[in-house]
Parts: sequence; structure tokens; C-alpha cells
Amino acid sequence: MARPYSGAMKHSSTHRGSASRAGWAAGAVLVTLLLAGCTAGQSDSSSSESGPRDSPSEVQGESGDAATAEDASVADRSVVTTGSVSVTATDPIKAAQDAVTVVEQAGGRVDNRTENPETDTQAASANLSLRIPAGDLDRTLDELRALGTVNHVSLNASDVTQQSADIDARVTALTTSVDRLLALMAQATSTTDLIAIEGELSTRQADLESMKSQRDYLSDQIEYSTITLDLYATGTIAAGAPDNFWTGVVAGWHTMVAVLGAVLVGVGFILPWLVPVAVIIGIVALIVRLITRKGKAT
Repeated sequence: MARPYSGAMKHSSTHRGSASRAGWAAGAVLVTLLLAGCTAGQSDSSSSESGPRDSPSEVQGESGDAATAEDASVADRSVVTTGSVSVTATDPIKAAQDAVTVVEQAGGRVDNRTENPETDTQAASANLSLRIPAGDLDRTLDELRALGTVNHVSLNASDVTQQSADIDARVTALTTSVDRLLALMAQATSTTDLIAIEGELSTRQADLESMKSQRDYLSDQIEYSTITLDLYATGTIAAGAPDNFWTGVVAGWHTMVAVLGAVLVGVGFILPWLVPVAVIIGIVALIVRLITRKGKAT
């Protein structure tokens, strides 16, 4: 005969086994879900890290933009260019007029011009101070070189960007200060205040005008390059240094001929003076001899 207690115990044991199996199943499902979530997170992370890469065209576009910005910054720089050019021409006076024409056609001007025509004692020459637009400097220099044989060309470029910016800033600050002083003068209620403001205003206006003059001068130096052009007649400027043995021999021969010619010229210059000098020396010697004899006789 079955015992009621034993049946109850079997029923309880069965219930515990079902609950245990349900717990294990729930745990397995939970672990599976966690693993799936981690896998998805890693996949999303990998996809986000790999992401859309910049195409070569986009990278090239960014590099092009950077290069354009750099070129623009270089173009915005303020540069003052000065230099000198020496040219030997058959007719320096005509070459000087041709140089003036070249510069004026380029939009420039001539600040100073000196011409020395040929005489019996000197060869013709010319000196010009040229102001050439900076944008046409290279082309104009090529035309000036074509006037004759180039002896030398020297150019110097000075970056004055910072100096120009400082002057512009000071002009702006002084302009603002003058405007404020004018406003205070209009509101002045006493003679003392008015006199004080007028004195300060005069000082600021003088400083402002001085800075404006400096700015205008610097702007002119930037806009127009200053080139000194020296024009010489053929034969008045020595040729360049020899670069080999035979050119050295030729240069030495020409130098010797030039020195001998200079010596002969000197002798020819002194020769007319030799006769009167010899006569004077002879007279002095004769007087000294007569005096000496007279002293011995006494």
C-alpha cells in the first residue's frame, strides 16, 4: 500500500527537477543573448573604425586647397626690390633715351637722369634711376639688357610685410584717437578742457600725418622697384675675369698695352714742362755756383 507521504515526496522531487531544468534553460538563453550582443558590438565597432575612408580625389582636393592658401599668403607679402644694372653700349646717350622709353611703356618713371656726352678727355656715359612696376620688373630688365653688353646685374628683395602691417595698425589707431578727441572737443564745456583737448589733438594729428606719409612712401617702394642703370661707352669698362689660360694671356696683353699707353700719355703730358723746368734748375745752379765762388774769393 502506497504511503501518502512517499507520493508527496516524489511529487516534490519531480517539481524540483523541472524547476532546475527551466533555470538551466533560462541561463543558456541569457548567455546566448549576451554573446550575440558582444558580437554585434564588436562588429559595429569594427565597421565604425573602418568607416568610409577619404577617397584619393578628396585628399588631393584638400592638398590643393592648402597649396592655394599658401600661394595666396605668399602673394599677400609686401616686398621692396632694389638693384643695379650696368650696360656697355655703343652710344650711351641714345641707349639712355631708349631705356626711358622702355620704362615709360611699362608704366614706370625716371626719378633721376644724368648724361655725360663724349668729349676730348672723357667717354660718353649716362646714369638713370628707374622706378619700374614690380609686376613688370623681369620683362623690363630683359629689355634693358638688350640695350648693349651687360656688365653686371644685382637685385635685392626685402620683405616688409610686418613693417607695412604695423604702419597700417598705427594709422588706424591714430585715426580712431583723433575722432574721439574731436568728439570730446565738441562736448567740452570749459576753456581749460578745450585747450587741453586741442593740444592733444594737434599732437595726434601730427603723428597721424607722419604715419600716413610713411605708409605712402612704403607703398610706393613696394609698388615700384628701384633700379639704377649705368650706361658706359665701349672700351671704358674692363672685360670680366679670364676663365682659362689663353684668355688670361689676352687679358694680360691688353692690360700691358693699356699701362704702356697710360705711361706714354703721362710722358707726353710732362714733356712740355721739362724744358722750362730744366732752364729754371740751370739758372738756380748757376747762381749757387757764382755765390760759392765769390765766397771762396773773399
